[in-house]
Amino acid sequence: RLHVVTWNVGTASPPPDVTGLLQLNSQGSSVDMYVIGLQEVNSRIINFLSDLAFDDPWSMFFMTVLSPLGYVKLSSIRMQGLLLLVFVKHAHIPFIRDIHTNYMRTGLYGYWGNKGGVTIRMSLYGHMICFINCHLPVDFEKFLEMQQFEDETVPNILDHDILFWFGDLNFRIADYGIHFVRESISNSRYNLLWEKDQLNMAKKKEAFLQEFIEGPLQFKPTYKFNLHSDMYDTSGKKRKPAWTDRILWKVKNLSHHPSEDRELSEGEQTISVTLNSYISHMSYGISDHKPVTGTFALQLKPLLSTPLVTVNPEGEWNAAQDVTISYSTVSEFPSSTWDWIGLYQVAFRHVNDYVTYAWVKDDEISSSEDVTQVYISADEIPHGGGEFLLCYYSHNMQSIAGISQPFQIQPSRSLAEKEPAQENINGIEKPHSSEPYNEF
Repeated sequence: RLHVVTWNVGTASPPPDVTGLLQLNSQGSSVDMYVIGLQEVNSRIINFLSDLAFDDPWSMFFMTVLSPLGYVKLSSIRMQGLLLLVFVKHAHIPFIRDIHTNYMRTGLYGYWGNKGGVTIRMSLYGHMICFINCHLPVDFEKFLEMQQFEDETVPNILDHDILFWFGDLNFRIADYGIHFVRESISNSRYNLLWEKDQLNMAKKKEAFLQEFIEGPLQFKPTYKFNLHSDMYDTSGKKRKPAWTDRILWKVKNLSHHPSEDRELSEGEQTISVTLNSYISHMSYGISDHKPVTGTFALQLKPLLSTPLVTVNPEGEWNAAQDVTISYSTVSEFPSSTWDWIGLYQVAFRHVNDYVTYAWVKDDEISSSEDVTQVYISADEIPHGGGEFLLCYYSHNMQSIAGISQPFQIQPSRSLAEKEPAQENINGIEKPHSSEPYNEF
């Protein structure tokens, strides 16, 4: 279950509440992955330089909301005002690999990133999936052609098994005057405007666009509103309303999908994407755009069903003594001396949010054909105890390759006699700090 958000936030700060935007109170199956694409994030020089050194306010905001619910920021990419975030539930992390990010500027002839797009692509249970967040003038064909990845797995963006394309795509309503457009909206007769929507018009002419699917536009055009209002632009410019904020998707080899009345043949690969909802959120008024969300059911026949690394705590953990971690890997796992195992609080935010860590080689205490053990000193264990989990970080893959079930650490009985252990990443030297992290 995938929830995609696109929102031109108009340089505003995060709102006080996003429960409706993220459908946190909705009934039924919970979301497995959130993909959040923002445009016009505040990119003034002082803000942008600060965000390079620290997480930007929007990333921090969504991490604060989602991490207590069991989501981790898997990856993110920022280009000036464009921000793309991917959050995923713990259980799926070991089956997400080959994470790559990319960007392309179109603003000021490519020298300034106020327009363009950012992408995150990954292998999800063995299927290549790509997310692209755009803020574009309507030169979309050139943009998609220029989105290339350096590795050879899927060099062209259009060749992914699933491609989600969303953002402020700047499609307008052509020909009709502002009075007709507003009257049609007031009477909820959106169908009168669909044939003059520039995206619908382009899909009739451009063959590659016909491969993209979009849900029905059964909501008001999302641009342009007065701030903190559901009233369309009353300024002197009186901008004509338009569906500028869109979510589209494309599934590769649709003809290869099985019908519902037959079973899958041995070795057959299948992917299906079902749109559950495609709506705007009128209650958010921090910018002149309303956010749009799409909720999808992704059905994937897993090509990967075994984690590369299985990692577990050994015995009961007590903050007053050294502890042991055991792990095992599959034969094809690309291990490295720079791999490490991090101890995390259950509600951790991202891969760097560890409490402490052990190097898989330097801290090794025993090894056999099947299992390797490493240790962590008692001085590094949180003396207050609590619920934690372990993550094996692969240097070669630049991602988490294995994650344990949550477990308890018993508090130290001599808590009053010892200095509390450092429980925050800020006071600990990060693993392989001489090399920058790729995705986080």
